[in-house]
Amino acid sequence: MRNLPKFNDPNLLVGAEGFSDAGVYLLRPDLCIVQSLDFFPPLVDDPYLYGQIAAANSISDVVTMGAQPVTALNINAFPDDKLELELLGEILRGGAERVIAAGAVIVGGHTVRDVEIKYGLSVTGTLHPDQLFTNDRAKPGDVLLLTKPLGTGFVTTAFKAGKCEAVVLKGATDSMIQLNSIGRDTARRHGGHATTDITGFGLGGHAREMADGSGVTIELEISRLPILPGADALAAAGYMTRASKSNRQYLEQHMRIESTADRALLEFVFDAQTSGGLLISLPEDQAEAARTYLQNEGAAAAEIVGRVREREDVAIVLR
Repeated sequence: MRNLPKFNDPNLLVGAEGFSDAGVYLLRPDLCIVQSLDFFPPLVDDPYLYGQIAAANSISDVVTMGAQPVTALNINAFPDDKLELELLGEILRGGAERVIAAGAVIVGGHTVRDVEIKYGLSVTGTLHPDQLFTNDRAKPGDVLLLTKPLGTGFVTTAFKAGKCEAVVLKGATDSMIQLNSIGRDTARRHGGHATTDITGFGLGGHAREMADGSGVTIELEISRLPILPGADALAAAGYMTRASKSNRQYLEQHMRIESTADRALLEFVFDAQTSGGLLISLPEDQAEAARTYLQNEGAAAAEIVGRVREREDVAIVLR
């Protein structure tokens, strides 16, 4: 991206060159639009469920910034010369269900023929500038709250290999389709300083973005990480995404490992997530109240997984 033109518009509050999850543009003093786009190939066989997962993942970037999703555009790649269009209809129906659940509307979209199915959304949300969350405002002394369990990468990789039990897959898909508006509302109610959603770079990668953006060091407690039921066995068996290795290589020079946990458990820090939860940096005196709120709202997880320290020689410390 360093070769792309720079945009110096003063109303561009958050652009592509930052560490944040979506772009933010100030329309007037009391109104911002927040925009993001995401799509990917199927992770599961059920087209309706795939549509739900992809839509929830796309919506997440906008709600992570504190916004209310308003409109969405479907983005589709589909081999209509090889597969029945009813399959595409089910994907779109699943996506529409999640858009409606988020309080938004679908206003159109675009489809191209491709050899591989891909689906996602371009989402626009709105917020007041005072409600904006970014991932570069974590403060020393904060605790870190995670709103979904880890392990979707291990589960979906094992599923593709035919080695994942149905009950384990259901636990993962139930988590992936949950909207992160629960986490957004938690951060609003309990004085959150910074937020980010956990997706392709894994917990460690997105925590590192928060640490570097905020000029702090983030300590993650391995024993407190919430894990999807059955994912630990799949991790131990080696069902890792290709991104797990690259995430680890990317992070090793920026972290210090003080934990004595076995390697399989440490891999959950690097496991690439699809439609993962929010990592929220918030004051320690709000942590238990925030956890209670998440639990009452049915969040897939509500765990304090670490804390924020003054900047040290590394961005991440695993304990």
